[in-house]
Amino acid sequence: MEISFKGKRILVTGAGQGIGRGIAIELWRAGANIVALSRTRSHLESLQSEYPSIDIVDVDIGDWEKTRKVVESLGHFDALVNNAAVAVCEPFLDCSPSNFDKTFDVNVKAVLNISQVVARKMIENKTHGAIVNISSQASKAALKDHTIYSASKAALDALTRAMALELGPYGIRVNAINPTVIMTEMAKVGWSDPIKANEMLSKIPLGRFGEISEVVNAVVFLLSERSSMINGVELPIDGGFLAT
Repeated sequence: MEISFKGKRILVTGAGQGIGRGIAIELWRAGANIVALSRTRSHLESLQSEYPSIDIVDVDIGDWEKTRKVVESLGHFDALVNNAAVAVCEPFLDCSPSNFDKTFDVNVKAVLNISQVVARKMIENKTHGAIVNISSQASKAALKDHTIYSASKAALDALTRAMALELGPYGIRVNAINPTVIMTEMAKVGWSDPIKANEMLSKIPLGRFGEISEVVNAVVFLLSERSSMINGVELPIDGGFLAT
């Protein structure tokens, strides 16, 4: 099933590394004009050194006003992937207001901010666009030491449904993807402890963690016309974790 985004302009946040980088590259390979956004300039420069035609923008999306100005200046997009996120893992009794604010500023508030700007331009240009928000299985099931992160991703799921409802009449589809542990370089370090890994793996019927490509493929599908009647869903990519 070949999917082409030739002539389409797509913004990907958190595109400097991991899942976001994989999404940006695959959409570029499918013909899209990509704008990769990240807080870390060095990650973006590494991406652009490999793919010179990808445009890069560095901004801390936790800063509402600065982010709004930057995204406004980027012009019109046909699609958006809200991938950027932060995760602070700590026990419930140790959760701090500063970590709560930091997490929600990036994982929820920034998605609202960036999506408002992009969606308004889609509406002005009468673009039947698509938005994909990268959520987590943590929004659906309690995970130890993930209180604030889980709450932020549950809020993102709710935001996705509200966006789908209100933007749908303009022909703009909005969906979320809810992955399990995905084997990014960071995850390989974080889940290298066999005891920790085996506890999670025992709850996944397929018996393994996900690969970046498996998230990327779902994002590409949901952004494409192949999913033209899919709107407001939260798609688990979890090997059956949430089914058990």
